Amino acid sequence: MSGLIDTHCHLDLIEASVEDVLAGAQQAGVDELITVGINVPSSVQAVVFAHAHPEVYATVGLHPHDARVWNDRTAEELERLARDERVVAVGECGLDYYRDLSPREDQRRAFIGQIELARRVGKTLVVHVREAADEALALLGEHAGGLTVVLHCFAQPQTLDECLSRGYYLSFAGNVTFKNAADLRTAARQVPEDRLLFETDAPFLSPVPFRGKDNLPERVVHTAALIAEVRGQDGRELAVATTANARRAFGLAG
Repeated sequence: MSGLIDTHCHLDLIEASVEDVLAGAQQAGVDELITVGINVPSSVQAVVFAHAHPEVYATVGLHPHDARVWNDRTAEELERLARDERVVAVGECGLDYYRDLSPREDQRRAFIGQIELARRVGKTLVVHVREAADEALALLGEHAGGLTVVLHCFAQPQTLDECLSRGYYLSFAGNVTFKNAADLRTAARQVPEDRLLFETDAPFLSPVPFRGKDNLPERVVHTAALIAEVRGQDGRELAVATTANARRAFGLAG
């Protein structure tokens, strides 16, 4: 495979130098990547990386784990960053009722605030959902109409039909390769080709055969190869299709 885009990683959390990470990605066939903000400092760093490296794009946002710090000042700072030309999306934002590191009301408030921010700046919304699919979809249905929505690290196959009916993009990470992820592989097989994205979430969720090790953007090729196999598609053709999807979903230059 070649010409892939890792649509979701965290360059600031990877121990290796950015230069080494990008070189490894390029060698593996990953031409571009999107580094994702999870709070104001990481969002600032994402923008710095995107300006320093033409193959890197940024998102800015507040993760639900940190939603308790959402306030007018945070919203204003993220909006300032979101208007940067190298920023392609708002997020990751959403709901995480698995870890519950912020009160749920704060999570809902921050999520709605960032949906509204994405609308104001006219950019894509990157959504994190864990053990909160019904409520997240309800909030998206109420507030995100007309926005381009990417469900990062898609892991709620029971909502597949609803997500597709709304036109959301579904992004699959390394957990789809795990032995116990048969339901995710079934979902990946069923997603229409024009709604499918690949990501690493590096340094998290390293795919088989690297499970348990820190992840890197270059390993998106393993997730892509596995999904091509379960879909019965030629890997090179699927790479072309999903790269086109990423460019369309995030408004990347082609």
